[in-house]
Amino acid sequence: MATIRPFAALRPPKHCVEQVSCLPYDVMNHDEACAMAAGNPSSFLHICRADIDTSDEAIHDDVTYEKSRENLADFIRRGFLVRDATPCYYIYRQIMWGRVQTGIVGCASVDEYRDNTILKHELTRKEKELDRIRHFDACSAQTEPVFLAYRKHEGIAAEIREWIKFHKPEYDFTSSDGVTHLLWPVDDPAVIESIRRGFEEVPHLYIADGHHRTASSAAVSDLRRRQHPDYSGAEEFNYLMAVTFCDEDLFIMDYNRIVADLNGLSPEAFLAKVGETFTVEPAAPGAPHAPHTKHEFGMCLGGKWYVLRAKAGSYDEGHPIESLDCAILQRNLLAPILGIDDPRTSPRIDFVGGIRGLGELEARCGKGVAFSLCPVTMADLFRVADSGAIMPPKSTWFEPKLRSGLFVHEIER
Repeated sequence: MATIRPFAALRPPKHCVEQVSCLPYDVMNHDEACAMAAGNPSSFLHICRADIDTSDEAIHDDVTYEKSRENLADFIRRGFLVRDATPCYYIYRQIMWGRVQTGIVGCASVDEYRDNTILKHELTRKEKELDRIRHFDACSAQTEPVFLAYRKHEGIAAEIREWIKFHKPEYDFTSSDGVTHLLWPVDDPAVIESIRRGFEEVPHLYIADGHHRTASSAAVSDLRRRQHPDYSGAEEFNYLMAVTFCDEDLFIMDYNRIVADLNGLSPEAFLAKVGETFTVEPAAPGAPHAPHTKHEFGMCLGGKWYVLRAKAGSYDEGHPIESLDCAILQRNLLAPILGIDDPRTSPRIDFVGGIRGLGELEARCGKGVAFSLCPVTMADLFRVADSGAIMPPKSTWFEPKLRSGLFVHEIER
């Protein structure tokens, strides 16, 4: 049984939502954030990336987290963010390249994160957790949502369809990256109750993106519980803001690899070693090779593209991790041939999300080698999470990203 409950969001008025909203805090560096917010005092980057108002050097200093708190209060004072009068669900739809994904914005239970009703598939880094812990704690708010997924539930889907059919969206705008964003507040008590009961019939929620934000929200919840030992469990700090999508709507793109060098091998020697566990064929000329099926890879070497196919016996098809293409590549090529023993820490490997296109691999390959991979599927992700295992690093790239600044969850008032 999963809990997704309504909440009274802080969110922008319709007339300024496009100016307030921004890309997520972690997809840009300091200089890029400054450029994005230039000339726009209502950009939500002033809250989620307050270093644009302090300095790059102070990005993790107390002064920056305090500035986030000040800016949030200022946005409320100036009417850039307004609190809804009653708890609602919010239907959030994104359209990119003609594809539509529609989710429910609500609050998930921190306790269900701890008891694995909400399942994980990635490890987190303590320094990234600490950053959002300090940010959420300073703001007493979750300023950006977690991205959750669930296996399709027809009752929830029906409520979403019916609400959209008979109500106009309150937000409807296209951001500079070409993604259209629509939002419908759901304030009817009967519909709210139906959606809530629908989620109670969902066995598990899955973190698709936002493992660090989830862990940070749970840590701040622990802090608030220590500060309020008489807590009842109903307080907002016991919950974390999430957008929860049906698996059938979601789009995972390829997550590709570039290695800076051939680990001392000549191209000929490298190709010979690759041929021990993969079949190697020249790709069709004229364009980078995008794999057509699982266990097939594109490889750019010396300006030429090749098609690799993992040989039978080089992986365990029945294993939730070892059957993933990123694991096959790591085990049979990156580690034994190129010496990339730990892709989390090796400075010789870089990862390129599919949103950038395969031309990015070709342009950056240089004297090294690049690999294009098939995207993992939601079924792969569920299988790994259900087994209690952890996906290899840089396995999933979800698009479109959730827009920040459309809703804020206050954990204290």
